[in-house]
Amino acid sequence: MTNPAPAMPRLNEATLPRLPETVARPAYDRTKTRIGIVHIGAGAFHRAHQAVYVDDLLADDPDWAICGVSLRSADVRDALRPQDGLYTLALLGGHPSLRVIGAIRELLCAREEPQAVLARLADPAVRLVTLTITEKGYCLSGDALDLAHPGIVHDLASPQRPASAIGYVVAGLALRRAAGIAPYTVLSCDNLADNGGRLRRAALQYAQAFDPDLARWIETEVSFPRSMVDSITPATDDALRERVAARLGCTDAWPVQREPYTQWVIEDHFCNARPAFERAGATISDDIAGYDRAKLRLLNGPHSALAYLGSLMGIETVADAMRQPALAGFIERLMREDIIPTLDAPRGFDPHAYVGAILARFRNPDIRHLLSQIAWDGSQKLPVRILGTIADALAAGRPVDRLCLLVAAWMRFVSRQARAGVALVDPLDAALREIGGTATGDTQGDVAAFLALDAVFAPVSGDARFAEALRKAYATLGDATPTAVAHALDAAGAGTEA
Repeated sequence: MTNPAPAMPRLNEATLPRLPETVARPAYDRTKTRIGIVHIGAGAFHRAHQAVYVDDLLADDPDWAICGVSLRSADVRDALRPQDGLYTLALLGGHPSLRVIGAIRELLCAREEPQAVLARLADPAVRLVTLTITEKGYCLSGDALDLAHPGIVHDLASPQRPASAIGYVVAGLALRRAAGIAPYTVLSCDNLADNGGRLRRAALQYAQAFDPDLARWIETEVSFPRSMVDSITPATDDALRERVAARLGCTDAWPVQREPYTQWVIEDHFCNARPAFERAGATISDDIAGYDRAKLRLLNGPHSALAYLGSLMGIETVADAMRQPALAGFIERLMREDIIPTLDAPRGFDPHAYVGAILARFRNPDIRHLLSQIAWDGSQKLPVRILGTIADALAAGRPVDRLCLLVAAWMRFVSRQARAGVALVDPLDAALREIGGTATGDTQGDVAAFLALDAVFAPVSGDARFAEALRKAYATLGDATPTAVAHALDAAGAGTEA
């Protein structure tokens, strides 16, 4: 009878010195760091993104370690507290690497430890509160706070015992005001347009509902900077845990993974001290909207182009699509020749270098980004990702033929799905399936039926130049078989990469 293999030790402070030399680890004494940031929503994206920037700074400025707070689930706390907050970041690129992140010194679950969370928010050493809670976590209705949201209803009835992120942010500020402590800056790190502005308005509306004096204090004393974040962070799975354990020689209950590329643009509007994020590679700018616009047009727009053209060609992932020379060449020319000229680029922003970085990201074979998922919600994405670019190009008298080819590909994609009886993941599913299902292949009639969707095309549908370019693109795609799409790409002048 053989003895079972001994269980692997757990990643923690005791095992950290025994990790292989190839695994990077904190370049500072963690015992000398102090918590200066409370982060609400300590999920994978935060731990792969903002916490890494902080980790890069703690050797020079140890006052900015993180307390990670989960509002409801105790899973992250229960996984990482036995690990002393340590976890592994796997970078997925041509040369995969592992790094242990030590920036998170404390983990709390607000549902189970509300007083500990409030005490940390009231701590004078905490000067920054950051959030990654996804759009729904802000409890918004349109651009305002949803006062009928169950979480907000609960918190307004008992503001000292909050449940929502807004409730905790304001409760912490109320405690600091009562104690005469300077407020913390509140920094949203979610991909939400005007995230800081919307968070500020929600906090003020919430505070006004139960304490107008507190609301006035927040309005004059508290800063809510805008920000923009970007990095693809695939979900943690057992395969990642097994790869990490094999490399570390110990178990990590919740490693995270992301692509090597990362971006964080932060508005320089803080009411208290801030970390020197720029030393860790973040961009400090007063033009967050400009960076958002560049991302929407140069990253998200081409993503949609790959989704619809690639899907029609029978391709499954972004990296697979970029291995098709005609399609890759089309995407690069679209970005450099059609989209960049429409940008009012922020000061110091190099659009061509940004395009180069995006193309490298698209080609990363370790990121399995499905075109079928990118194709979701096309009726909502096209207006902000593509049609604004088309409108600006038309206003400048520039050609829109390549831009229209990807819009036409969306139409052909919708028609193909409708004829196959496949439901679209789209708020306009019923209307789109009716239009797509009755499409006859007649360019004039099919395009006119789509252009009648004012919710999608109203800003540009009345422009004769756009309608003509779209009809031409639709006709060029023919029956939208892989061969027909390849011929359309060649006709667009993209036989090879620019």
